Amino acid sequence: DSAPLATKLQNTLIRYHSIPDSEWRLAKRTKDATVWRKPSEEFSGYLYKAQGVLEDATNRIVDHIRPGPSRLDWDSLMTTMDIMETFQENCCVMRYTTAGQLWNIIAPREFVDFSYTTSYEDGLLTCGISLDYGEVRPNFVRGFNHPCGWFCVPLKDYPGHSLLTGYIQTELRGMLPQSAVDTAMSSTLANFYSDLKKALKT
Repeated sequence: DSAPLATKLQNTLIRYHSIPDSEWRLAKRTKDATVWRKPSEEFSGYLYKAQGVLEDATNRIVDHIRPGPSRLDWDSLMTTMDIMETFQENCCVMRYTTAGQLWNIIAPREFVDFSYTTSYEDGLLTCGISLDYGEVRPNFVRGFNHPCGWFCVPLKDYPGHSLLTGYIQTELRGMLPQSAVDTAMSSTLANFYSDLKKALKT
């Protein structure tokens, strides 16, 4: 039954969204996005917060992020994606793989995530959490996403612009130096915004 999991996930993300600014530490700033982090409550790594403004409608931005064929077209980190089960139009289980990072210090990863998209204020929230589900494919390490999500809301004073705020806490697993993981996460999130910006212009 997907409904209790969807509700719990949504409530967790809304709680992250209300964490005061004073608890976050700046991790990276680029022209497209700002990334902060704080210790995760879920595991020994960090909860990352990323934020940037995109010149497009909320629905179109979220359609690019949530599970579906358009995600593979622009997200340079994602190498495959299969939707394994669909519960409703806005709710599914997907399996995807990611490319190696940092000159392959971080080997390719596989994830199986429950994904849920719902309305939030005047915009949308698309969120996910990993499931222990199915066999791990050879040549991949199975990573685990603790509650993650993207809030996308229209900017009232700037018609046609949206504020995209993401919360990501990924346990990559495998034998990895934590410093490499932290460097990769900040850069990956900043690149996500610049890749998404380019994709929305096409």
